[in-house]
Amino acid sequence: MGIGLRTPHSERFLDPQAPPAIPWLEVLAENYFDRGGIRHQMLCRIAERYPISVHGVALSLGSSEGIVPEHLERLALLVEDVEPRMVSEHLAWSRSGDIYYNDLLPLPLTEETLDIVSTNVDRTQNRLGRTILVENPSGYLAFEQSTMSEAAFLTRLTERTGCGLLLDVNNLFISGANLGVDVGEWLAVVPPEVIGEIHLAGHEEGGTPDHPLLIDTHGAPVTAEVWHLYAAVLQRIGPRPTMIEWDSDVPSLDVLLDEAARAQKIMDRIVESDAPSHAL
Repeated sequence: MGIGLRTPHSERFLDPQAPPAIPWLEVLAENYFDRGGIRHQMLCRIAERYPISVHGVALSLGSSEGIVPEHLERLALLVEDVEPRMVSEHLAWSRSGDIYYNDLLPLPLTEETLDIVSTNVDRTQNRLGRTILVENPSGYLAFEQSTMSEAAFLTRLTERTGCGLLLDVNNLFISGANLGVDVGEWLAVVPPEVIGEIHLAGHEEGGTPDHPLLIDTHGAPVTAEVWHLYAAVLQRIGPRPTMIEWDSDVPSLDVLLDEAARAQKIMDRIVESDAPSHAL
């Protein structure tokens, strides 16, 4: 069970007397690209004590212009420095030419998009010398051009590239609420063995009374509905490395550790109760 390493808490993980009792940490890759910077140096010290997972947010796997070589190279150097257990990115795009958008933008799920994302994943994996995990996005709109479901798209992506998937349970719940994605069907289509990591996060209610919308904020506790879905996912696929993701309005470290402890209790209960089932 892991949590995201956030700047206000970094010093705590170097405490020689009472380091936080958490099995592993995940970092946002781009925050540590400055190889000589203080953040990067601190991360390298923390990586000597804790296993690390590297989570990218701006590689833009869905970009038809391809991956920026300099960005991929900086990611590769970070991976070389901290030797993470896992590396992940998003099924999204965030760049057009020299312009970077501060968001993870959606993609039409078509054969053309599958070719683009597969090429970019292959290039990333070849440079890193390892497989990566690709995260399912939170859904707010559906493209008329899409010719396949998200679950089918991601499954075919794993088949073509050998990559794995990072299942963000909060994102899946949001897509179900906003777009009517059938969560049970999603989990039935995606092979359990390709899911290498799970994210849990909070969301908020938005939109209008006539058009309610759930918004992935990463700035609140995990909701009861997402905890329930997490338990159901584990019942179906079995235990997976799970991380509490909290990026805005970051609370005290104790709050994050409590969320991780709750996730661990759910996982322990599922493991003790029985083997994975197909009920959702």
